[in-house]
Amino acid sequence: MEKKDIYTNLLDLETKMDNLHSELGILKLEVKKLLEENQRYSLENEQLRKVLKREAEATASASSISDNPAELHEGGENIDIVGEGYDNLARLYHEGFHICNVYYGHLRTEGDCLFCLSFLNK
Repeated sequence: MEKKDIYTNLLDLETKMDNLHSELGILKLEVKKLLEENQRYSLENEQLRKVLKREAEATASASSISDNPAELHEGGENIDIVGEGYDNLARLYHEGFHICNVYYGHLRTEGDCLFCLSFLNK
């Protein structure tokens, strides 16, 4: 094999390695994206299981409580009914979703959100 052929083969091999390296980088990014998506879905699934369990318990306990439309406090006194919209937003927040205008509908992954809490306190 001549020196020219060896150098040409070496250049071809280097080009192939560069292409392989770039493909590997693309695959790493895809795997990273899939792992993050899987983690997000796992968290959401866990939150939904908690909500489902809480609703099942609430349904079971609601069957034993009278059909009084006003909510009862621990001591038995009636508290004001704020509104259905507020209750829905509070429920969504406690299920683990943002209700603020910044991240509305996104899953809360880092604990409480100050924007959401300030919105609930209005």
